[in-house]
Amino acid sequence: MRERPEQVSDEAVLELLEPRWERAIDRVTHLPVGFGAHHWRAALDGVPVWFVTWDRLGTRHQLESLAAAYEGAIQLAQQGLEFVLAPVRDRSGSVVLPLSGGALSCTPWVDGTAVGDGSLADPVVAAGNVADLARLHAAVPPAGIPRWRPLVDDGLVVRLAASVAEPWARGPYGEPARAAIEPRLPEIEEWVARYLALAASAGDRTWVATHGETHTANQLRTADRILLVDWESLKLAPRERDLTTLVQAGHAAHVGADPAMIELFDLEWRLSEIDEYARWFAAEHSGGDDDRIAFGGLQHELRRGPWWPPA
Repeated sequence: MRERPEQVSDEAVLELLEPRWERAIDRVTHLPVGFGAHHWRAALDGVPVWFVTWDRLGTRHQLESLAAAYEGAIQLAQQGLEFVLAPVRDRSGSVVLPLSGGALSCTPWVDGTAVGDGSLADPVVAAGNVADLARLHAAVPPAGIPRWRPLVDDGLVVRLAASVAEPWARGPYGEPARAAIEPRLPEIEEWVARYLALAASAGDRTWVATHGETHTANQLRTADRILLVDWESLKLAPRERDLTTLVQAGHAAHVGADPAMIELFDLEWRLSEIDEYARWFAAEHSGGDDDRIAFGGLQHELRRGPWWPPA
């Protein structure tokens, strides 16, 4: 996130982390990067040690499920998947620490740059993704990782219709967001019905360990290779949960994806984003950078076409 979380200070992060991990730190600095979680650089004498993440608990995760996802990433790295950049456990063996309605985790600091926010246009990068994801999906799924289940239920349209019936006057993007959602309710209803029908058929597929958000913002380019980061979304699921980014970029022929499952996870992303942003803009917000980015995300999900034509 670009803006600091109101409930978490740099001092609170340093106080919690400093005695808990094997490597010492003396300073943390908030980083305006990513979207969804908050991040800090933890350093000793100016040298970066940890990439610190604060995940908000609530709709996506409870402390136990977040810990299970991060523990699963550690186990995958231990299986020899060198592209998995996993968090590390503290002195007590914990991988997450509760703090102010969220949870802190530490990943070793690795110098590199994000592959980007766009599609996988570079064929070399795409080929590396195809190979790495094939290895991930062939790995023994770590015991205890969260199991995928639909993120959207058939009450979404009813909730949205009730919400947009009243003004959203608690921030500058409220009314524009409400005006963008209201005329699309019939289409959203169709998307939900199709999504739930596809979700009901997912149990017939082979389920594997999936990262879940393999877009290019979660890929870190280092001097040696590209690493997959942000493993809070790790779940046991059909393999297509990881393949939408490649399909979107035109590499469907290289991944052998099931069109129905690609459509399922495309719809899941779209509908869960609309649901989240509707809650966001119906609530109090200030109009800062994070709100601006979120409003752009809402507009994109309402307007874009599918990544894969229906089967």
